[in-house]
Amino acid sequence: MEDLQTPTVGQCQRETAKLHAGDPDNVALWQEFMPHCLEALHQVYRKLGILPFDHEHGESFYNPMLPGVVSDMLAKGIAFESEGAIVVPNVKGNVPKTEEERKKEEPPALIRKKDGAFTYTTSDLATIKYRIETFKPDSMVYVVDFRQALHFRTFFAQARRWGYADVALEHVSFGAMLSREGKPLKTREGNASELLPLLDDAVELGLKGYRESYAQRKEFGHDVPELSDEVIQDIAEAIGSGAVKYADLSQNRNSDYKYDPEKMLATEGNTATYMQYAYARCRAIFRKGQIDETRFRSAPPAVLIVHPAERTLCLQLLRFEEALLSAAAEYMPHYVTAYLWDLAKSLSVFYENCPVLTAESPELKESRLLLVDLGGRVMKQSLELLGIRTVERM
Repeated sequence: MEDLQTPTVGQCQRETAKLHAGDPDNVALWQEFMPHCLEALHQVYRKLGILPFDHEHGESFYNPMLPGVVSDMLAKGIAFESEGAIVVPNVKGNVPKTEEERKKEEPPALIRKKDGAFTYTTSDLATIKYRIETFKPDSMVYVVDFRQALHFRTFFAQARRWGYADVALEHVSFGAMLSREGKPLKTREGNASELLPLLDDAVELGLKGYRESYAQRKEFGHDVPELSDEVIQDIAEAIGSGAVKYADLSQNRNSDYKYDPEKMLATEGNTATYMQYAYARCRAIFRKGQIDETRFRSAPPAVLIVHPAERTLCLQLLRFEEALLSAAAEYMPHYVTAYLWDLAKSLSVFYENCPVLTAESPELKESRLLLVDLGGRVMKQSLELLGIRTVERM
């Protein structure tokens, strides 16, 4: 290899081309580096609670397939050689005149450079072929920030030309994370915080919050259970990682938002901690009453509505399906968090106005227990869909 202590762009491009071509030295270095890079990513994934993956194929998995992509597109008359490179030109037709026509135009693509290196478009085309042949999906969703919009428009256009027009391809873009001053955070410039330290800070804050709450409840004479250090740490992990996830998912994904650790780790208002507490409060009612909630799922009692808060809670529970369908149809997880916020507020008002364990009659107690069970189950299901764990005690 050339001396890469101070690499130029040209040197990097030449080494990339050699790696694509299977150069032994480059491949050996890649094999040495890759496990460490992958483990660094896995540390974050483990902290987020999203391992293991069903399938984990990095870009290198598709490298042996790239020459076949180029040769097949050449054979089908889709791609052509141009000054030593292989390109997919514009579709012939009228020159677009309006902005709307330009947006609909299928852009050209470069699938092999003059030096023999392949492009991201080539790799992505290989993934299409592999995934369709292996998994036979109806649709594929690419969650990548908005700055890659042109790449995906180009890539999707080439995939359709290549013959993969029957599968739905969706670029689910998201906005940029900004500094508190409103400027884009850039890792290359060293002004972006790493996710792992943020998650560690969130867990520490969750642990601190639990201990403060425990001491406060003890001081007021509440019956507070003695939990093991292991259970307390698990609660802190759920609270910390949940706070970071919820702060991100509760934003409209198309909007930019400012990176504010204090706000992300807040425990009041529309936050994961508040939702986790709302669920834990539901569970506490059944523990206190020593009631087996499973009977409400096999033989639910009649629902009695004697207070406006009960009606509001019932209507909110009935909105669950609507919220999920809307979020799924538009790939908008913040629809679920908005629903959760309304549900948590409805539960809070319900508790304030509708005694459950001391209800005026056995029939009303059963009805309110049913609503509490439904509220907890919907809260838990919603949070799990967002990748956020619930805990039985907080």
